[in-house]
Amino acid sequence: MTAGELIQHFGKPRLQIVEGEGTKLQFAGPNCLMDVYLYASGSGAPRATHIEARNAQGADVSAQSCAAAIERR
Repeated sequence: MTAGELIQHFGKPRLQIVEGEGTKLQFAGPNCLMDVYLYASGSGAPRATHIEARNAQGADVSAQSCAAAIERR
């Protein structure tokens, strides 16, 4: 997904950080945070290449379950 598609799907990100050629979007759910890293490949728009999710204490959680929780909010 592109940044626009992610924002359309999950809503406004909590954070958006641009570092070099990459962008990190952070989305917040009721019990988790999901970081999505976007990088360009070729001439197209940057796309999500890596996802990390964690709970409020910082422990890793399933990115799929976190994404579902963010979708439900």
